[in-house]
Amino acid sequence: MENIQALKQRFGIIGNDIHLNRALEKAVRVAPTDISVLVTGESGVGKENIPRIIHSLSHRKHAKYIAVNCGAIPEGTIDSELFGHEKGSFTGATQDRKGYFEVADGGTIFLDEVGELPLTTQVRLLRVLENGEFIKVGSSKTQKTNVRIVAATNVNMQAAIEKEKFREDLYYRLSTVEINLPPLRERNQDIHLLFRKFAADFAQKYRMPSIRLDDNAVNILANYRFPGNIRQLKNLAEQISVIEEERTVSATKLQQYLPNNNGNLPAVIGGKKDNDFSTERDIMYKILFDMRNDINDLKKLTLDLMKNGNVKEVQEEHHQLIEKIYGTKETPQENNIEVLNIPQNASEEKDYDFIETIEEDESLSLQDKEIEMIKKSLEKNSNKRKLAAKELGISERTLYRKIKQYDL
Repeated sequence: MENIQALKQRFGIIGNDIHLNRALEKAVRVAPTDISVLVTGESGVGKENIPRIIHSLSHRKHAKYIAVNCGAIPEGTIDSELFGHEKGSFTGATQDRKGYFEVADGGTIFLDEVGELPLTTQVRLLRVLENGEFIKVGSSKTQKTNVRIVAATNVNMQAAIEKEKFREDLYYRLSTVEINLPPLRERNQDIHLLFRKFAADFAQKYRMPSIRLDDNAVNILANYRFPGNIRQLKNLAEQISVIEEERTVSATKLQQYLPNNNGNLPAVIGGKKDNDFSTERDIMYKILFDMRNDINDLKKLTLDLMKNGNVKEVQEEHHQLIEKIYGTKETPQENNIEVLNIPQNASEEKDYDFIETIEEDESLSLQDKEIEMIKKSLEKNSNKRKLAAKELGISERTLYRKIKQYDL
């Protein structure tokens, strides 16, 4: 444990949580080897510390260490950034360029947000992991590289694999050893320690006395969920250090800096978004079907009236249905809603010539509605499939398949 404490001091890591210590122990154990490591955990938990520890304790510590944020590089240029390109391989490629895997030969590459890599880049990365080979963009020559890869992600990788957004074979090559860092809400004994460290750092930076929390404020801080984890806690300490004149912060004052003071409310993890196109379409179809059934009920009421002559009762049920369909209790005429004006002496079918024309509504075809929506979206976006697919909430490949299927 003395080695872990020394490691914490060396890299500025604060906390005594058992899960944090376990993650650091695993990093120390795997550092002398060359096996790939995948660091997992929520955004803001400090995943970037693990690859630095691994590199500094490995036999590659005197070689290059390159950290790459995969989520910050545009999809069109990430292959060039990682593997390099030949002169003239694409517009703007005015000279040869070395990629990170060539520059870091003999060292370590940290691929942050690896879950955001495009599928084509994942194929290239898998080849590097399997045999240490890569090909520059625009080249046909295979090159060798000897790098140690440490990756990190806050994405649920199993869910990404199921959605075919991440290759399963690549995941297992990256995660030979997986190190998980706990979220800050599971380290509530460390929260005040971290806050004091940040407060002292900002006091030195801005040349002012360090802020401190009273007992009630410490209790509130320790029980706050911190969805942004350590990054959010650090920003909180900086805000209070700069804005507050009083150096002792009360619970009331602290609460003003905690957005949505949610205490111990459960977090929603991996929740499904309900605003995708298919869900909205299903809701719309359900509403249409319900309205059709309600209108059919109105027609049945009219038929019952003509057979039985119970005008008053039928009119009452009729207005209840009108209220259900249109959502109003006001007089229908005031809302420009056309209703059935039934004569009091209506008792026979012969009084209504239109009765023979009352038929069941044609069933709504999901396929017809889908075709109609695709046509409208294509027309709106000047037949640009990429824009239409984005508006419809489906992939461009799915849209192309449906266009071909429906012969649009």
